[in-house]
Amino acid sequence: MSADIPFDRDFESPAGQVVPVTPLVRRVVAPNPSAFTFTGTCTYIIGRGEVAILDPGPDSPEHVATLLQAVAGETVSHVVVTHTHRDHSPAAAAVKAATGAKIVGCAPHRAARPLHIGEINPLDASADMDFVPDHALADGEIVSGRTWTLTALATPGHTANHLAFALKEDALLFSGDHVMAWATSIVAPPDGAMGDYIHSLERLGRREERVYLPGHGGAVRDAPAFVRDYLDHRIARETAILRGLDRAAETIPDLVRGIYIGLDPRLVGAASLTVLAHLEHLVETGRVTTDGPPAIDGRFRLPS
Repeated sequence: MSADIPFDRDFESPAGQVVPVTPLVRRVVAPNPSAFTFTGTCTYIIGRGEVAILDPGPDSPEHVATLLQAVAGETVSHVVVTHTHRDHSPAAAAVKAATGAKIVGCAPHRAARPLHIGEINPLDASADMDFVPDHALADGEIVSGRTWTLTALATPGHTANHLAFALKEDALLFSGDHVMAWATSIVAPPDGAMGDYIHSLERLGRREERVYLPGHGGAVRDAPAFVRDYLDHRIARETAILRGLDRAAETIPDLVRGIYIGLDPRLVGAASLTVLAHLEHLVETGRVTTDGPPAIDGRFRLPS
């Protein structure tokens, strides 16, 4: 994480409580807190009367029961999913079974590129390989109800199939795990790709929404400026990697030790994969070389 990003970790939204965010949006946090999910996954109920449930969350009967109670007396027309990690998509099937809603959003899970020998990606286990939508939304496609209109925005990077959703009526954006107020997003091969992630950030930075509602934690305020900070953070991280290589660090463990000072030990694996993602991007752009495809156990160097 970067001290230069104005993170906001002051988030008061207890799990299991239905909290109004705007007159059109309600939030329910799932009971799955962790180092990766912060206080838990944010599920959003969008609309009144005829509603959509966005990112229904993990396979948690408790969370599903809370969601169904929250929409009692209303019609759930759509279950909308940003991406296929197990903290976001598995409950879609249970909500559909209970309501008859149509599951829309991201396509089934896929890797950004093949897994190379020597990699162990802890996020592989978090991929929801069982998710199959009734309809995978294309970039720019619209799904709507009587009081709400969502536009799908392809934002690959955190995962290859990640979508964000712009809510027309509130002029806000549901950013999934692409941009969050409490921390930077994990970009870990083969699930994600840094080049894609940076391009997606640049795309969001050109949009006008000033408020993002993310998959974890509270709202992102002054979103265009926050996205610029996110981009600056990635540029700074690549600069730190290049500096480390210039000082004779050659391996990802050496780079992680030099860059992530005071890192939570639970996040070392994720940090290593994030460095690998940056190195992939640096190799793609010709600023770093390695033998063969970039891999977690590879050796890296500056071009001679």
